[in-house]
Amino acid sequence: MNILVINAGSSSLKYQLLNPESGELLAKGLCERIGIDGKFTYKPQIEGKEVLDAVDVAMPTHSEAIQAVMNALVDEKNGVVASMKEIDAVGHRVVHGGEAFNKSVLITDEVMKALEDCIPLAPLHNPANITGINACTAVMGADVPQVAVFDTAFHQTMPAEAFLYGLPYEAYTDLMVRRYGFHGTSHKYVAGRAAAMLGKDASELKLISCHLGNGSSVTAIDGGKSVDTSMGFTPLAGLPMGTRAGDLDAGILEFLMNKYGMDIKEMVSILNKKSGVQGVSGVSSDFRDLENAFKDGNDRAGLAVDMFNYGVKKLIGSYAAAMGGVDAVIFTAGVGENGGHNRANITSGLEFMGIKIDAEKNKIRGEEIDISAEGAAVRTLVIPTNEELMIALDTAALAK
Repeated sequence: MNILVINAGSSSLKYQLLNPESGELLAKGLCERIGIDGKFTYKPQIEGKEVLDAVDVAMPTHSEAIQAVMNALVDEKNGVVASMKEIDAVGHRVVHGGEAFNKSVLITDEVMKALEDCIPLAPLHNPANITGINACTAVMGADVPQVAVFDTAFHQTMPAEAFLYGLPYEAYTDLMVRRYGFHGTSHKYVAGRAAAMLGKDASELKLISCHLGNGSSVTAIDGGKSVDTSMGFTPLAGLPMGTRAGDLDAGILEFLMNKYGMDIKEMVSILNKKSGVQGVSGVSSDFRDLENAFKDGNDRAGLAVDMFNYGVKKLIGSYAAAMGGVDAVIFTAGVGENGGHNRANITSGLEFMGIKIDAEKNKIRGEEIDISAEGAAVRTLVIPTNEELMIALDTAALAK
């Protein structure tokens, strides 16, 4: 069964064609600058097929982008399937499902209406996701099953004491202001892999999943269900990330806005795009750049990384307390999978909890491995995330 996975942005579209049953990736690529000058990248994963790298393709809308993807996939010389009939279903990454969706769903007219209702909760993302769905329908027809897989769905199992804010209750009942959480597809995937690595059912485990990258979140997973997570009403909450500020005292916003004569739009832009480790370091949002800058004597670069690592460490401790223990800590995503220095600093001092890693094993990058030291009561796992495979698995199950 071949599943096309789509992640649509306002002017871009990432795609993968894969077989979720075998895990085989057939092709992947990117449509960029949709509505501008159109750049198309196609990377077949079959030997002998030609790669197209950012070639000019007219893409005035997402429909032309989807058509470009289809043309490449079925191309007589370099395609990976013989015809569009070999694409059994399409899985769409959808950022926000609000409280309407606690799992992936087949896309219907009613689902599309619910996605539109969630636009106020994700005004930058959901419209693009809806556009991607409509584009696939226009090119592939209404008979090809399409599935929405939500970043927020996995976290819909959080109890009220975890997802509510200390605001007047009407903010929740009237406007749905609450913690939603994100990266749910990634957290769900690595939790399943952790259970397989530990030889146990997910329902038996207390896990802390650390999705650490340019965007970062930590999730407490008890019995296979998310019970708390660090991102909130928006992905701006939680850890200081690549360019996002993370949690801070809301009174700071009023202070800075008054001091510098900023409006709320300018302030939110600073919080999202000029803060986090980039803002603290003044160097970069890329942790590799920060590590190199620190080696060259830039103390602010080191401070930015220390703040990030400290934030992750605090969340591990608080989530272990919330669940009454922890069986394993998972590191995933770009920094989590490759940042041995980060993993060492985050876990240092957590020996009292039974967390201890092996320094030699911790040198690994981007591989699925248990890096726990001998005798550690709590396992520490490095698990490369695969959100596209998770989307494909959900899509295949629903399409069948």
